[in-house]
Amino acid sequence: MKCGPKQVQLVVSGDQRLSANQMCWPAQQEMEASLAKAVAAAGYELVRAHQPGPDGHGFIASQKEGMAIFKDVDPDAPLIVAEAVWQYSHHVLAGLISHRGPILTAANWSGTWPGLVGMLNLNGSLTKAGVAYSTLWSDDFTDEYFTSRLQQWLQTGACGHDVSHVAPADSLALDPEARAVGEQLAAQLQSEKAIMGVFDEGCMGMFNAIIPDHLLHPTGVFKERLSQSALYYESTQVTDDEARAVRQWMEDRGMTFHTGPTHEDDLTDEQIHKQCQMYVAAVRIADDFGCDLIGIQYQQGMKDLLPASDLVEGTLNNSERPPVKSRCGSRVLFDGQPVTHFNEVDECAGLDGLLTNRVQQALGQPVENTLHDVRWGDRDQSGTTDDYVWVFEISGSAPPAHFIDGWGGAEGFRQPAMYFPNGGSTLRGISKPGEIVWSRIYVEDDSLAMDLGRGDVVELPRDETERRWNATTPQWPIMHAVLYGVSREELMAQHKSNHVQCVYSISAADADRTLAAKAAMAQALGMKVNVCGQRSRDEPWPQR
Repeated sequence: MKCGPKQVQLVVSGDQRLSANQMCWPAQQEMEASLAKAVAAAGYELVRAHQPGPDGHGFIASQKEGMAIFKDVDPDAPLIVAEAVWQYSHHVLAGLISHRGPILTAANWSGTWPGLVGMLNLNGSLTKAGVAYSTLWSDDFTDEYFTSRLQQWLQTGACGHDVSHVAPADSLALDPEARAVGEQLAAQLQSEKAIMGVFDEGCMGMFNAIIPDHLLHPTGVFKERLSQSALYYESTQVTDDEARAVRQWMEDRGMTFHTGPTHEDDLTDEQIHKQCQMYVAAVRIADDFGCDLIGIQYQQGMKDLLPASDLVEGTLNNSERPPVKSRCGSRVLFDGQPVTHFNEVDECAGLDGLLTNRVQQALGQPVENTLHDVRWGDRDQSGTTDDYVWVFEISGSAPPAHFIDGWGGAEGFRQPAMYFPNGGSTLRGISKPGEIVWSRIYVEDDSLAMDLGRGDVVELPRDETERRWNATTPQWPIMHAVLYGVSREELMAQHKSNHVQCVYSISAADADRTLAAKAAMAQALGMKVNVCGQRSRDEPWPQR
C-alpha cells in the first residue's frame, strides 16, 4: 500500500475475544464514519489499511494478524489508530514501533465500550516503547478542540495539548514531615526487600503494565513469577466447607449476591463457590511464597477454567475480609491486613499499591487502595455539583472499605458473558464521598515515573449514578471522582495508562500528607514524580 499525499491510513486494534469484537463492532463502525468525515472536512482521505474479515468484525484480533497487516502499511504515511472499544495494544505495537510516519491515536468520548480505556493503554504502551505519537478524543469529532488539532496533525505530523497543570514534585513546598516519612519508607523497602507475586505476566495486551526487572529491582521489589495453573490447582484443593464459610462471612456482613439458575446468563451459586475457593487459594499461595502483593491475570486462560477472579481481587484488597487459615489450620494468614492485589497483573499499579499501603500505615490512614479504569466522564446532570465528574470503574472489583455502607453496600452480579464465559460475581458498590489521592506509575525513557494528584469522591443521587452505570458497565463498582485542578483534556493529555490508583484519607489535610509522603517515597526510589492539578478546588499547591 502506497498512500497519496492527501491520504491517511487507518488501523483498528481490537480484543482477543471474538465475542467482544463482534458485539462492539457496530460502535466502532459508527466512530470510524464520524472520524472519516472529520478527516475529509480537513481536506484528506481516510483509507482503511485492513478490511473486515469473515468473523463479523473489522478489528485486528491478534499480534500475528497485526504483523501481517503492517507488512502492507505504507511505513512513511500518516497513520491513525482509532478506538471505540477495549483493545490489546500488542496487536499493533510491533507495527507502530517500526512505523516512520506520523502516528495519531484517537478515541470517541463514550462510556458504552471502553474505547477511551483502550486508547490510554495504547498511549502508555507507546510511551514505554519510546514511540512518538499524538493523541485526540472527541464526543462527535466536530468540536473545535478536536478539529483544530486534527488539522494541525494532518499538516505537520504532530499536535499537542496544554499540560501546564503538571509540576515536578521538587518545585512544590510539600509537607516536610510527611516527606521524611516517605524517604524513610523508601530506605526500608530497599533494605528489607519485597516480593511481587505475578500470576502469568502480561494481560490483555498491556505492554505498559509490565515493569522491566532492571527498573523494578532498584526499588527493592522483586518478582516471584507464579503460574495460574498453580492457582487453578490450589483452588481445587480448597474444601467445600472452607468455601461456604467465605460466602457466609460475606453475607453475614451484608453483601447481596444476585443469583439465577442458568450458567450462561446468570450468576449461579456454583460460580460463587468456585470464586470463594480461589480466594482461599490465592491467600495461601501468597503466604507460601512470602509475597507482599500479588496480581492475577485471569482474563486469558483462566476464563476457560474458572469464574472471574474479581470477587477474589476486591476482597483481597480489604482489611476486613474472610479469614483464611493455613492448610494445617495453625494460623490465620495476613490477619487483619489486605493481601495487596493488582488487577490484571498491572505491575505499575501493583508497585503503586505497595507504596500506598506502606505510606498509609505509617500515617495512620486507611490502607485500602485499588486501581480503576479511567472509563469515562461527564457533567453531573442532577445539579448536585458543577464539577466535571469522572466515572472510575474497574472490571468487577473494588475493596468494600471504599463503598458506602462497606460490605453492606456490596453487591454481586454476573460478569458480562462476552468477556467472561464462566461468569462469576463482581464486587460492586458505590464509592463513598471523601478525599482521595490518585496516582499512576508508568515507564518513560527507560525509567519509572509517577504522576499523582488530589481529588474528591462526590455522592450523586441514585438516578444519576444509574445513568452513569447504564452508560458504562452496570455490574461494576463505580467511583464519582472529581480531580482538583485537572480538566478532562488535561488528564487525557498527560495520563499514560488505562488505570488510575485511588486511596482515601480521613481528611483533606491527611490526604495532602499522603501525597507528600508518596511523592517523596517514589522519588527516593528513583522515580521522576509529577504533581498534577491543585491542592483543592480553589487552592494551588504552594511553590518552593
